[in-house]
Amino acid sequence: MAWNTNLRWRLPLTCLLLQVAMVVLFGVFVRYDPDADAHWIEDKGRGNLSSDLDNEFYYRYPSFQDVHVMIFVGFGFLMTFLQRYGYSSVGFNFLLAAFGIQWALLMQGWFHSFHDGYIFVGVENLINADFCVGSVCVAFGAILGKVSPIQLLIMTLFQVTLFSVNEFILLSLLEVKDAGGSMTIHTFGAYFGLTVTWILYRPNLYQSKERESPVYHSDLFAMIGTLFLWMYWPSFNSAVSNHGDAQHRAAINTYCSLAACVLTTVALSSALQKKGKLDMVHIQNATLAGGVAVGTAAEMMLMPYGSLIVGFICGIVSTLGFVYLTPFLKSHLRIQDTCGIHNLHGIPGIIGGIVGAVTAACATSDVYGQEGLVHAFDFKGSKKNWTPSTQGGFQAAGIFVSLAMALVGGLIVGSILKIPIWGQAADENCFEDAIYWEVPEEHKDTALHPEDSTLKPPEP
Repeated sequence: MAWNTNLRWRLPLTCLLLQVAMVVLFGVFVRYDPDADAHWIEDKGRGNLSSDLDNEFYYRYPSFQDVHVMIFVGFGFLMTFLQRYGYSSVGFNFLLAAFGIQWALLMQGWFHSFHDGYIFVGVENLINADFCVGSVCVAFGAILGKVSPIQLLIMTLFQVTLFSVNEFILLSLLEVKDAGGSMTIHTFGAYFGLTVTWILYRPNLYQSKERESPVYHSDLFAMIGTLFLWMYWPSFNSAVSNHGDAQHRAAINTYCSLAACVLTTVALSSALQKKGKLDMVHIQNATLAGGVAVGTAAEMMLMPYGSLIVGFICGIVSTLGFVYLTPFLKSHLRIQDTCGIHNLHGIPGIIGGIVGAVTAACATSDVYGQEGLVHAFDFKGSKKNWTPSTQGGFQAAGIFVSLAMALVGGLIVGSILKIPIWGQAADENCFEDAIYWEVPEEHKDTALHPEDSTLKPPEP
């Protein structure tokens, strides 16, 4: 099969059509939230608000900044470990995220913020759009190096749509709690991406095996992404929690889980490698699994020691996954998972869903207080007669719904992306920036460092 990777007309046309569509749809549907509208000064007077600092912006924007950095810097640099794919890792992540947040504002807006014919957008909508795109970034990790930018834009279009539907089912219909997105973001994104990469299986990918490995400086760049994600993950898991104790608790639980995860990851990495040496792949990825797994229960009364236990377990499970499970999936199930998202997002996401279900089912008024229990799980209105066990059951159901949406959606989208018209590279040209980017030639400039003829090599 002839592979045409010249995107001179296809990529510009795709980008421009999508952006024009966004402009039109935003013009028809999107308006400012009351907290961002010029009429807020009048609303402030009627609402007995004493200061501009009561505006939602000042409560949410610091968290939004942290989440935004995670999406564009954290995820982007985490994927730069491939020795000749740094431009694409950061650049394509930038592209899909920039388009994805626009489409997410619309899709999530139609489901959650649509009133009187308009979507009203405020800072919380921006955070939720970033969450949605985070799921796309997770899926991107599975197909990294094997797809064209056009395929990524198409995948983003469909995945954001499916994510929004899945999120609506879980949060609005099943009314589950998932503050940090263990189910909606990580489980859905991981198994969607794994299904897509299974459909896009490349039988001759071994011809690009040399470029699939890292070099010293590429691993160092990827570690920058790890550190940004690790530092800001408490903000990610607490960004849209209720003000007050819930948000405070979510940050503490995430902080503790991440810290414990680092130690068990280092322990397992050393124990499983010859001569006890550490593997940078484990340190870059498995150290973050604690943040994924504590997401659903982040704002629950998990207790700090419970968070440490979750991080402890996930550091072990994720590292074992990188050592044993990823090679098994590749050789036996034809799942070519470039970044190992199954170990960082998939399994920890499921663990997070289970932890959330158990923690919710075990909630009592002794631990939460009667008012605190009602407030934490919204046991009012249609949920007035719910018990913690009922909540736990719906939490468990959310895991299966997310998996089903991911697997079915991945099959459909993967089949669309498999059509050979999107400018994808041949198997022997994967993981190579030069296919889609102008890459500067590497010169060994000896003019600035002329050889000194008086220097002699050391004696053998």
